[in-house]
Amino acid sequence: MDQLELSLRLQTIADYVPEGSRMADIGSDHALLPVVLAAAGRIAHAVAGEVNEGPYQSALRQVRKRGLESLISVRRGDGLTVLERGEADVIVIAGMGGALICRILEEGKDRLEGVRRLVLQPNVAEDQVRRWLKENGWMLVNESIVEEDGHFYEIMAAAREAEGKKHGDSLYGELKLPCGLVLKEDMLLKFGPLLVRSPNPVFLRKWTLEADKLEKICKQIEQSAAESARSRLHSLREEVRQIREVTQCLQVDKR
Repeated sequence: MDQLELSLRLQTIADYVPEGSRMADIGSDHALLPVVLAAAGRIAHAVAGEVNEGPYQSALRQVRKRGLESLISVRRGDGLTVLERGEADVIVIAGMGGALICRILEEGKDRLEGVRRLVLQPNVAEDQVRRWLKENGWMLVNESIVEEDGHFYEIMAAAREAEGKKHGDSLYGELKLPCGLVLKEDMLLKFGPLLVRSPNPVFLRKWTLEADKLEKICKQIEQSAAESARSRLHSLREEVRQIREVTQCLQVDKR
């Protein structure tokens, strides 16, 4: 039987799943993540949830092919509705937009009972996910950023915390970088409070390219006669300025 391998993105997510977990992979697609973890003996049980029929059938086939039916339950349903309360202690939601991840968590709050870790990988709107975690008593314990096939992915691990608000306030309180630049909550939500404290080359490359992209948009808007387009120009220029300021500061700090 062919050996399954995880991409860098999925391997980073897998590394955030504690050994012996009862996990749920929401939006599991082909159930690759739970299959690899179960086959390696890393998890006690998994629920692979998928809302669409095609990926649901693919996940079923993958689990049956590997003979893992006793360890992985493949279910079709929307978000956390595939779970019973207390059934999972780790929930993974990866590969979808940040707004959708927040909706799934918000609508499934009653299914979060007994969950001790969330592993989340939004494709966009990472700040919205961080804000939801902060406002709902979940503390970020790890953040990673990886680059794969020309895309940047931010992976977050959060733990339920009795003093979640206290820790959240500490994590998102004003942060003074060694260069003297002060980051407030909105910037920490944007860049990631842990990522910005330990920036790696991938982090710096992502935000440098993001600023480049926004500058191109600004130039296009400058050539537009539409008032609605030009009204965005000031906010976009300010965003570019902020990104450049942060990345330049962090590059100087690293040197």
